[in-house]
Amino acid sequence: MAKRSIRFGIIGLGLMGREFASAAARWMHLLELDFEPVITGICDTNPAMFEWYTTHFPTIQISTTDYHDLLGSSAIDAIYCAVPHNLHQQFYTDIIKAGKHLLGEKPFGIDQAANRAILDVIDHHPEVFVRCSSEFPFFPGAQRVFQSIKARDFGTIIEVEAGFLHSSDIDPNKPINWKRMIGINGEYGCMGDLGLHVAHMPLRAGWMPRNVRALLSNIVTERFTKDGSKVPCETWDNAVMFCEVPSDQGGTFPMTLKTYRIAPGETNTWYIHVYGTAQSIRYSTRYPKSLYTMTYKSGDRQTWNEESLGYSSAYPTITGGIFEFGFPDSILQMWAAFCDELINGRDRMRQPFYCATPHETAQHHALLTAALQSHQQVRVIPLE
Repeated sequence: MAKRSIRFGIIGLGLMGREFASAAARWMHLLELDFEPVITGICDTNPAMFEWYTTHFPTIQISTTDYHDLLGSSAIDAIYCAVPHNLHQQFYTDIIKAGKHLLGEKPFGIDQAANRAILDVIDHHPEVFVRCSSEFPFFPGAQRVFQSIKARDFGTIIEVEAGFLHSSDIDPNKPINWKRMIGINGEYGCMGDLGLHVAHMPLRAGWMPRNVRALLSNIVTERFTKDGSKVPCETWDNAVMFCEVPSDQGGTFPMTLKTYRIAPGETNTWYIHVYGTAQSIRYSTRYPKSLYTMTYKSGDRQTWNEESLGYSSAYPTITGGIFEFGFPDSILQMWAAFCDELINGRDRMRQPFYCATPHETAQHHALLTAALQSHQQVRVIPLE
């Protein structure tokens, strides 16, 4: 099958830049696709990052410390941009104005004003395709949850819980990084960095909260710098948002969203639980093969059933169904969805689940801005 190449530049060559590049290198893992990403340009302020990329990707034509070099190149069709939050507005708007398609990182602007500025530029450039990174909904279990959401299998929804839990910041001796600095990370703290992962699936389901009551925690208030001195940690470690969500059937249901950087025993756990009067479903990447469901009819026993999922991805791959799905696989699936929608349009995608949209990032910012206000004022904040 002839494949259309999408020539990508990467801005920000750290952890997630490498993950995307490795996904492009594994593209033959995917089956029956008529498109493929090709890495043709890289950019980082640290030239020492170039070697890994240029060693493994002979297709690279441009290596630069100035991202404008990528934007002005005719050898690049699209950009993956993974830079700190304070750079999102300038970088994303420059990329869009240059006519390059964009997959940007969350939160898609350091605050609501920055997000609105980005979306305003998107509105003025409808020819440019823009999406936001969010890979966890591409796990097989998450896809099964979404299929149940679409099928309206739950009866009356009783409650929804979703979260993303880290434990990497529990060590008080971990040196400070930019995610603990308001000037770079923003006032959202953990909510900005982790929140779209948590909100993507609920927002796609149409569960935009009516209001929110948030409790935010700054647990480790000081950290060491590289020179051994202590400085304040300015951003929130943990956040829990209690939301009231309008129901399709009238009334409301509660939804609890958690973003924790200090969750003892958790390394990188994403989960969603939906409880209903007819069916309930639970999935967590802590147990990635296990999907828990309970179907209930009048007089039935209330019994949870565990299903071992194996490898059942949105886009078919060479991997046999008896094997296990992991984080690199979710990255590959997300990139397939981005490229699929870019080339074929949403109506002709090989599968129906698309990447997080700019509109969903705006909803996310509205929620997080209200959460900050809620914590500060110790009250419920309306979003309608």
